[in-house]
Amino acid sequence: MAAVGGNPAQQGGTSKESAPIGFRSAVEALTAVRLRPEVRLSATPAPRRLAPFSWAVTAEVELEGEELADGRFVLLHDPAGQEAWQGEFRVVTMTRAELEPEIAGDPMVGEVGWAWLMDALQTHGAGFTAPGGTVTRCASQYFGALAERPASTEIELRASWTPTGGRFERHLTAWADLLCVCAGLPPSAPAPLSTSDAPSLGGVVPMPARRRPRSH
Repeated sequence: MAAVGGNPAQQGGTSKESAPIGFRSAVEALTAVRLRPEVRLSATPAPRRLAPFSWAVTAEVELEGEELADGRFVLLHDPAGQEAWQGEFRVVTMTRAELEPEIAGDPMVGEVGWAWLMDALQTHGAGFTAPGGTVTRCASQYFGALAERPASTEIELRASWTPTGGRFERHLTAWADLLCVCAGLPPSAPAPLSTSDAPSLGGVVPMPARRRPRSH
């Protein structure tokens, strides 16, 4: 996967060159990440009101020409820190995918989706604290001129957490793996971790792979 660049927010006359070295180092680590071939990253404008400095990318998971999932990854940085973050950095993500019918009706979909995120972060050795988020299940039924479309259910996971211990690239890699799991693909094998980075959770069974076109 080719490296991609994001967009640091430029507020109050600041620019990437004048950003704190910690933020610049984090962005360099993120833009150097190589992900599994199903994931395509694209630079996107970063939010400007959430923090003095920010960087963002969007992602799409594609297999055999079919888009299976998409989302957004944002890194925020406030040198003064924010109490709710419990730190100076914050990762904010959105993950979206269509569910297979046999999974869509499971009342535990929300809990399972959140568990996938926690498992991905720990499996990839991405230290974090103060996680929070929502898992939303949206069912769509079509009528009139669209009546021939099959009913569909989409899951959307919005989450944020404070990265700890550096290694920002592990957070992007873990989130990309979450996208793939939500798309029904098996999780990738993480890079070897040191003993102190060893995950405390085992793998989670992914959703059944989806092989029908998405409804738009």
